[in-house]
Amino acid sequence: MNLLAVWLGKSVLLALRALGRRGNALPGLVVEKVFPSFLPRALARLDDGVVVITGTNGKTTTTKMIATILGERYRVLTNDSGSNFVRGAITACVEHATWGGRLPFDVGIFELDEAWAVRFVALVPPQRALLLNVMRDQLDRFGEIDTTAGLLGTVAAATTGHVVLNRDDERVAALAERTGAQVSYYGVAPQLRELFPNDEELYGGPVSRSTKPASAELRSLPAGEQPHITLRVAGSDHEVLLRADGPHNAQNAAGAVALALTFGLDTATVLAGLAKVSPAFGRGQSFDVDGRRLVLQLVKNPAGFRQTLRTLDGVTGADAIVVAINDDYADGRDVSWLWDVDFAALAAPASSGAHRSTAGTRAADMAVRLRYDGIDVDEVEPDLEKAVRVAVSAVPAGGHVVVFSTYTAMWALHAILLRIGQAV
Repeated sequence: MNLLAVWLGKSVLLALRALGRRGNALPGLVVEKVFPSFLPRALARLDDGVVVITGTNGKTTTTKMIATILGERYRVLTNDSGSNFVRGAITACVEHATWGGRLPFDVGIFELDEAWAVRFVALVPPQRALLLNVMRDQLDRFGEIDTTAGLLGTVAAATTGHVVLNRDDERVAALAERTGAQVSYYGVAPQLRELFPNDEELYGGPVSRSTKPASAELRSLPAGEQPHITLRVAGSDHEVLLRADGPHNAQNAAGAVALALTFGLDTATVLAGLAKVSPAFGRGQSFDVDGRRLVLQLVKNPAGFRQTLRTLDGVTGADAIVVAINDDYADGRDVSWLWDVDFAALAAPASSGAHRSTAGTRAADMAVRLRYDGIDVDEVEPDLEKAVRVAVSAVPAGGHVVVFSTYTAMWALHAILLRIGQAV
């Protein structure tokens, strides 16, 4: 590893932290410009190679699941800050390297944006890859979904050892033909397929059911007082208490388990690691604010928003709901995707009496969108902190507030919630 590159990156990181900045990407960007060969040289020293996780939805949570599971047996390096560009991976390397320039890890687990994953694998061919799904997301960046599928195909083709594919997304499953690596699949049981639509199904197409064998299959979701999910692994069903709420995270868990099995870990070790996973940054995180429980949920495209809205079923009496929509570059400038979201969950009996508000730079647009679904809001407040404080004050002590937020609003809200409350 280039010692000067590590020192440079760490110095930039320390300077940013001194200024109160996160520093998730800039150190990597600086190192990338000055030492362009740093990343492949650094990661070449990991004995068990590199794993890439990419796809439209679920990258951050699934990456955390895999890192936690593999942490039962390996020393794991990961970009757990959520910075999923190449520079984010470089920042993770320089941050966690010793000042002597050594990376004391066995395996690297990297979440990567679909477009940046292509650049990453051109520098560092991964030993393993997990390809999650292809959905309409930030059309101003990616174009139509066949373009995104092509990006994932490039990752599959570059992978040298094992590729794990979502059998229930036909575009992803078809990528088996584009790789020379070993291929395995994960999926959900046939009776659950309608709950996990792929892009065509989301827009009214017929539901398909794959016959490909899955090394990990989601068999059941939490129901009533039963908080466990059921996963079928190696022909046997296992109940697992999943701490990350929502059916989408149960599906992600199946993918994480399938990937972990490619390391030769036994089922008991894999499931024990999965049970230790806590919600990833901004993806179902809980905070205590003035004696109220506030849950922060990231939303960024129609499919993901629809799935995340279903978490309201698991919240006992959502007393207040905030929808915070920004339109910065990282969110996608075009927010017309909101018209493809079914917001019926906000009018369902469990949420019908809740205080509803919209926030962020597109607070007014979001309120108009909800009105077209017959849902009135009690407050339109662009200022995120004011919106949260109003929502909290509108519910009794011990009540629940749920905030659905796009990416940049989520970062701002996370900082606000740590200042006015505490993570729980």
